[in-house]
Amino acid sequence: MWDTLLDAFLDTLKIFPFIFVIYVLIELLEHKTSFTKDHARLQGRLAPLIGAATGIIPQCGFSVMAAKLYDRGLIRTGTLLAVFLATSDEALIILLSEGSKANVIVPLIVIKMIVAVGVGYGANFLLPDEKLQIAPLSEDDIHAFSCGREHEGKSELKVYLLDPLVHSLKIALYLLIVNIVLGCIIYAVGEDQISSLLIAGPYLQPFISAAIGLIPNCASSVIITDTYINGLMTFGSCVAGLCANAGLGFVVLLKNTKKLKRNILLIVATYVISVAAGVIINCIAMLVA
Repeated sequence: MWDTLLDAFLDTLKIFPFIFVIYVLIELLEHKTSFTKDHARLQGRLAPLIGAATGIIPQCGFSVMAAKLYDRGLIRTGTLLAVFLATSDEALIILLSEGSKANVIVPLIVIKMIVAVGVGYGANFLLPDEKLQIAPLSEDDIHAFSCGREHEGKSELKVYLLDPLVHSLKIALYLLIVNIVLGCIIYAVGEDQISSLLIAGPYLQPFISAAIGLIPNCASSVIITDTYINGLMTFGSCVAGLCANAGLGFVVLLKNTKKLKRNILLIVATYVISVAAGVIINCIAMLVA
């Protein structure tokens, strides 16, 4: 048991520097990126594609901005769903930092882009009569940053060094906890028994992982990704969880209680699409194996 705890601590310690460096780079990228700079593009034919490409960037700030824009009638439903389905919060960072599973990053991005863009254009096709507002945007009014962190009034040292350090420590803590829990499960149940459960559960796993993905917190993407890295989840189930992982975007939508039915339908649609994607991938994997 002590070996399990030590391994969990060392595994987390190894990837912490990589996580920190990546978060620093993301802060620099956010400073140069504006989701609302040219809102006309977000209302044009390429809107779902642009939304999906933006959502791929590993943070949940863009899903927050997309939700705010959608609530104001400035983007269509398909564009919102494209951003939500493409968002993976912390997943890509953890996969890149881990190394052993870095080879799945490209397939994961490609699949999520296909799902997000396909659903985005499909939703816009099914809802052709959506009316959009054309009022000019104020970037001071509609903005968001990684996991809700604001940049206004902060020094560059805090924005580009201290904030990434604090966020990296928080994600490292999540990882440590998940690694300890999973390590104890493997120790108690045994690898052979877990393998047999995995073989029996590719159809049920996407339902569970997508439900976890709906939780609006960084921890949900950490749990899904780390469970996959530890071999306790299939790739398709991981995709299902990460497609549903729109972060704080759902929270922004639910704040508008006047359109509660619409917002619940959007969340249900995200969940159903995510589960379907996971089940299809798992079925393909079983046929190919």
